[in-house]
Amino acid sequence: MIQIDDKIVSTEILTTRFCCDLPRCKGICCVEGNAGAPLEADEVDTLEAEYETYKPYMKPEGIEAVERQGFMVIDEDGDYTTPLIGEAECAYSFEQDGITFCAIERAYNAGKTTFIKPISCHLYPIRLIAFGNGSVGLNYHRWNVCHDALALGREKGLPMYRMLKVPLIRRFGEEFFDALCSAAQYLNEQK
Repeated sequence: MIQIDDKIVSTEILTTRFCCDLPRCKGICCVEGNAGAPLEADEVDTLEAEYETYKPYMKPEGIEAVERQGFMVIDEDGDYTTPLIGEAECAYSFEQDGITFCAIERAYNAGKTTFIKPISCHLYPIRLIAFGNGSVGLNYHRWNVCHDALALGREKGLPMYRMLKVPLIRRFGEEFFDALCSAAQYLNEQK
């Protein structure tokens, strides 16, 4: 672990090679699981306020799930999460050419909204943990559905934090990302 200001970062984020491989995994992380994607409190308001911008891109089953369950649900730990279709697939998903994508991100790419997608989805496989003292933990969430991403990351030599540069900057800022780069360089020099 390394600490940068009030963030505690698992060194695996700096050393693990990882690169999403959608043609192989088919976006399965949006389909499988036992709970929806974690949401930050302000994201719930955004999901509700901008629902009409991404609703046209959603599956009918996803629209039904949101309109029945709400823009978010509270999981067994008391955290806000995205609603699900059935017991696994994110309600905000859609499928194209056999690959599952995010309808919110599709609306963003079409210029319909300024909200890219929930930060937990954008940062995946990094998961954030809020500590009682106000600090935030960044951990690597291992999931067997990402084996293709590990293989492609090794092939490309791409560290996870580099693949996730845009969402890391989106959530924590440029200075934090620059500090991550410095920490990664230091770790490499110690080998």
